[in-house]
Amino acid sequence: MSDPTRQIGSYTLIRVLGEGGMGIVHLAQDGDFKLVAVKELRPELAARPDFLRRFTREAAAARKVARFCTAPVLDAGIDGKTAYIVTDYVEGPDLRSVVKEQGPLSGANLEALAVGVATALTAIHEAGVVHRDLKPANILLSPVGPRVIDFGIAQLAEPEVTRSATVMGTPEYMSPEQAKGEPVTAASDVFAWGGVVAYAATGRPPFGTGHMPEVLYRVAHHVPDLKGVDERLRPLVEQALDKDPSRRPTAQQLLDRLLGRESITAASATRLVTGTWTPSPTLPPKSPISPPRRPIRSRWMKPAAAIAVAAMALGASVLVWRPWEVAAQQGSGTRGTQQDGVLAERDTITSDEKNQSIPVHITIDSLVRQGDEVTLFWTLRNDSPSGAEVRLESVLDGGFQSDTKKISLSYAGATEPVHPAMRQDKCVCTHWGYGDTIPAGRSRRFHAIFDRLPGKVEKVDVDLVLLGRVKDIPVTES
Repeated sequence: MSDPTRQIGSYTLIRVLGEGGMGIVHLAQDGDFKLVAVKELRPELAARPDFLRRFTREAAAARKVARFCTAPVLDAGIDGKTAYIVTDYVEGPDLRSVVKEQGPLSGANLEALAVGVATALTAIHEAGVVHRDLKPANILLSPVGPRVIDFGIAQLAEPEVTRSATVMGTPEYMSPEQAKGEPVTAASDVFAWGGVVAYAATGRPPFGTGHMPEVLYRVAHHVPDLKGVDERLRPLVEQALDKDPSRRPTAQQLLDRLLGRESITAASATRLVTGTWTPSPTLPPKSPISPPRRPIRSRWMKPAAAIAVAAMALGASVLVWRPWEVAAQQGSGTRGTQQDGVLAERDTITSDEKNQSIPVHITIDSLVRQGDEVTLFWTLRNDSPSGAEVRLESVLDGGFQSDTKKISLSYAGATEPVHPAMRQDKCVCTHWGYGDTIPAGRSRRFHAIFDRLPGKVEKVDVDLVLLGRVKDIPVTES
């Protein structure tokens, strides 16, 4: 778990989402409490002069990529010796995890994945960027469809003097030209698209697995194993996996052929796909603060190929699909008269070290059940007119501990309150450093995960210890 008191640039880190060859990905919040993903690149990269020269240029190019089926780059910078890239936070497991846990995709689900990834590549290539490391782990399955991440980042690790002779990427999804250390182009991404679709359809890479030299040899010289790939997709996958880059279709041609159009833009393709599946209800953030865990089993809709109203509006005679039925649904609790997504709010008074009164404002932002866990978010705002700071340890627990484990939930019929979960002797909740404060006029958001709240409970009282008790907070479901 990331140290929530640590910042990179203007972003407050919450926890680690994952780690790879390029660095560590953190879930973070920006200054407006919006959740984002911050990729902290390996520290040795920032020490290279050639990297620093290229970083701003490459990041600026990535920011030009349209949002169609991608996690857009929002920001990039260097904080001291740390280079970082900020993207939208995409909620949902990656394709590799879903296939590993639930098995290969098929029917409408597989077709929609192929369309979504081709749409993303079209947007990426139109911005003059080459992904270079398209693979199942870089495709997130969000409630509204697939989202491609990490485009254009892999090349930042390559020193300019060795770029043409360096093998970068994931062997199972590299193109033959990548395997040979030759220049990488958009055609290499199309080859990777073929590998990704084959993996999604069969549960295995088309050139197998093993040691890098073995896999790269098969990529360069062997025929791909496409047994089990849907017959409607197989011809296009075979073309994408051609050894000769000049014989592969472009990403735009992939999209055109998948949707039966002579020419279709990435924007139109996105509308064709997203306009036909059930939209997700707006939910407050749920699982992002919990520690890394096995991917949650998503519910897939029964394949439903139909001529959609969205397609008709675009004048397209094509089949479109509803790949994902969003499982997130609001619970039976209601928000009453609360507005702006706030479940409850109240004003109270605390005091500083000199026993002077400080007015503070509390909001209960969300209380969401996901599986066996319930996640609480609340915000504390310092409304001091005199500029006095609120010390966290003095308002949240009356002592010197640096977390929110003393808060609790209670409900009708409970014999004892429910406190935040403990894992590896550590509270799964907000932590802070001794002496941390909230300046006047500023806010800070907190969270806690509970794992012992009975499933039948629809409303609870939230006890924030010294900040008081907030009653009848509805528990929403996801």
